[in-house]
Amino acid sequence: MIKKIFILSLFFILCHGLAEAGQGILAVQSIRVAPYEEAIKGFQSACNVKLQRLVISDLEGRDVVKKIREIRPDLVLAIGMDALLRVKRIKNIPIVYLMVLNSQSTLAGENITGVSMNIPQEKQLTALLQILPDLKNIGLLYDPDRTGHLAKSAQDAAGKTGIKLIACEIHSSKDVSSLIINMQEKIDLFWMIPDLTVITPETVEFLLLFSLENQIPLLAFSDKYVELGALLSIGIDPFDIGRQAGEMAKKILSGRDVRNVQQVDARKAIISVNLKIARKLGMNIDEKTIRKVKIVN
Repeated sequence: MIKKIFILSLFFILCHGLAEAGQGILAVQSIRVAPYEEAIKGFQSACNVKLQRLVISDLEGRDVVKKIREIRPDLVLAIGMDALLRVKRIKNIPIVYLMVLNSQSTLAGENITGVSMNIPQEKQLTALLQILPDLKNIGLLYDPDRTGHLAKSAQDAAGKTGIKLIACEIHSSKDVSSLIINMQEKIDLFWMIPDLTVITPETVEFLLLFSLENQIPLLAFSDKYVELGALLSIGIDPFDIGRQAGEMAKKILSGRDVRNVQQVDARKAIISVNLKIARKLGMNIDEKTIRKVKIVN
């Protein structure tokens, strides 16, 4: 009798262990790039579950959804907007997204949750004032069809932080230069937001020249623009976004309904500053502040 109980107990333990081991996550990404790899490391640091990788660029045109259904993971991790748009057709598997920059309304789905790359505008302005405490007037251009929601959030945040935001609608990238020139005497800084109407290779070149010629710094959303000549950027930490997504995945794999795991914005911001540009703009950034930021030269 004791032997039977032992065997049954051992069988239960083995089956339970196999069930847990069978929990698998399939990470789907468009390409292999450093920020995505860093995000995956962050994810695995928070959610230590078997993870397979599916890189869309390696599939040579094969159907991504069909491949996912063949693998039958317990959860899909969509890394980047391209991956998310491909996997959204799946309705019977939980999907957690990360490294996606968009409004959460476009990411809706009963089986979808995740972490946006958006850093709340109030948090950005608060961080900005720590670097430039005398800042009063900020200029911003936005296409209402693309980033109207970001402009509205920026206006609300400016009101709370005592900043005057001069935000102008734009519908063609051809109008960027004239609208910014009209702002020239009214702003202390221009805020670049991720709007494809506003930010093009041509307009970025114009903005960088405008900044230096008129001693008006640029706040960017990625340190790649700081490397090109913007004064500073307030960007995301891919590793920490990965951790956030991993924390969500753990809840879902533990039995939490996806609909009860709320979509969130990035919680950590990295400030990058170009000290060479600061000197060209005649700006002094104190040593205490420098120790808190990422220096780009």
